Amino acid sequence: MSEVAAMHAIEPSLGLYIHIPWCVKKCPYCDFNSHVSQLGLPEAGYVKSLINDMRSEAPLVAGREIRSIFFGGGTPSLFSAQAIGEILTAAAEHFTLASDIEITLEANPGTAEAKSFAGYHVAGVNRLSMGVQSLNDKHLKALGRIHSAAEAIAAYEMARKAGFDNINLDLMYGLPDQSLENALAETRALCELQPEHISHYQLTLEPETPFFHRPPTLPADEVIWDMQTACQEVLASRGYAQYEVSAYAQPGRQCAHNLNYWQFGDYVGIGAGAHGKVSSGEIIERRSKPKIPGRYMNEGGLDEQRELDGADRLFEFAVNALRLRDGFSRELFTASTGLPVDALEKPLAAGLTRGLLVEQGGRVFASETGYRYLNDVILLFDQD
Repeated sequence: MSEVAAMHAIEPSLGLYIHIPWCVKKCPYCDFNSHVSQLGLPEAGYVKSLINDMRSEAPLVAGREIRSIFFGGGTPSLFSAQAIGEILTAAAEHFTLASDIEITLEANPGTAEAKSFAGYHVAGVNRLSMGVQSLNDKHLKALGRIHSAAEAIAAYEMARKAGFDNINLDLMYGLPDQSLENALAETRALCELQPEHISHYQLTLEPETPFFHRPPTLPADEVIWDMQTACQEVLASRGYAQYEVSAYAQPGRQCAHNLNYWQFGDYVGIGAGAHGKVSSGEIIERRSKPKIPGRYMNEGGLDEQRELDGADRLFEFAVNALRLRDGFSRELFTASTGLPVDALEKPLAAGLTRGLLVEQGGRVFASETGYRYLNDVILLFDQD
């Protein structure tokens, strides 16, 4: 890998992901590593395990600055503000945190969790991501959500009163029995709240979920496409620029943590089932933790550890970077993967010939057609 080492010119940006895997109820469309706790939350024990995990991972990134922290789940807002504060204090002890670090916590819009928002803000969380998913009670019920539209709006207002000035709201489309008019109405209503960021994405039937095994009646594909394009027009007209497949932001409000993923940056993964990517010299390594919370808490350690070879790096870079509207530069490709720019030529030529990719202004990105069929574009970079 000497050629790779020679080409690896810069150290990638670095984030910290912290997974809290419990939910009040498992949604029928969800394929994330989340679990319903039957015996109450083992908050104190899990926090202790997270801190031990940080202690073990910290030497891998010693001297490097963490630019973002993201609490994902599950439902991290089930944990108390005191627990979140304890975790963040430990993060500051074991890692070097940027002075302007972005710290995001995913939250359930249910009012019980919303009461803790002020405490999260005091603890250091400066960005909330709330899983609203719909502002229509019929659709929320079909999705198995435990909150109502009114509760979602109330939680958002409570977050504002708690001092949060950087909030993402999730909104889904292509829902059971949803019409184009429904989707547009919900998008307009969400924009009226004026969050800084909106994640707008299609409901998909993921394998091993109840919806996959017992599919609900979804709108026809052409209706879903109309929903996507019409809602995108609404978002754009309200000042939300699309910068990734499902991410829309007001100016300067892109999610720093997710941008790091999509630009093939590094991140340390802490918690049950958490994944990480860490570069060290010529080596780029994927690391994951045990998925089952009990095993993670009792045993700790790694579930999987593997080094990415050249084909892995090419494919994984494309999977992430081509999600971005403005794609990537050849310089970023070389600096992030350590691969010579020649590795791009074959898939790039195929994409340009088929009209799926565009190279313009020093950047490579998906064409409008390519962005619609992004999976086909990404497969061009699969060299296995």
